[in-house]
Amino acid sequence: MAFSIEKYFVVGPENTWNRPVLPIIRDAIEAGFTCIQLRSKTASAREMIALACGTSDLIASMNKENEVTLLINDRLDVALAARDAGAKVDGIHVGQSDIPVSVCRKYLGSDAVIGLSAPTGDLTRYVQEGNFKDVDYFGAGPLHETDTKKDCGMDEEGNIIYRTLDEIKALVAISPLPITIGGGVKAEDMKALAETGVDGFFVVSAIASAEDPKAAAVELAQKWEAAK
Repeated sequence: MAFSIEKYFVVGPENTWNRPVLPIIRDAIEAGFTCIQLRSKTASAREMIALACGTSDLIASMNKENEVTLLINDRLDVALAARDAGAKVDGIHVGQSDIPVSVCRKYLGSDAVIGLSAPTGDLTRYVQEGNFKDVDYFGAGPLHETDTKKDCGMDEEGNIIYRTLDEIKALVAISPLPITIGGGVKAEDMKALAETGVDGFFVVSAIASAEDPKAAAVELAQKWEAAK
């Protein structure tokens, strides 16, 4: 399927300061976000299935089924169960230590969108030498320190490796797949990120934890569009 990772919102119940998740997802979509990833390390499978179904219904009610991609983080079981319940789940995003992308492709089908988090180490070498036949895009980061995922970018020695703008630009030049960058990304990063040529950015707390999620999402989207 056609998909866009240009403006990408990752969210789960633990990110929204006890506010309902769906209205914040609506805010992001109304602001122009093109990809929604549902991610939670605390919610049960049933809760995530219900959230996936609710998000699918929301996207349909906004007539955005062909414009907004809905992905599930890590949980192939949730993606399949939500689809079985009638939700339009477009695919999955997995990390290096999660279920293999080949298994995701087998069960979700050839049209599914499958994203893969790039590893912490030498990204240039990884992108040049890897086999990505079952992958549709890379997620990479962190750009800055992030409280959402404190081990983001942590190497085997426990050091956090941040991605520089020069590194991102070099990755874009050699990557066979689209790349989205996240990890502490804020509105003031949009111009510099867009100048690297990267395909998109992803955020969690910049919207989900904002006092006014709609205003935050609009600012991110507008600054990205202005910088492209």
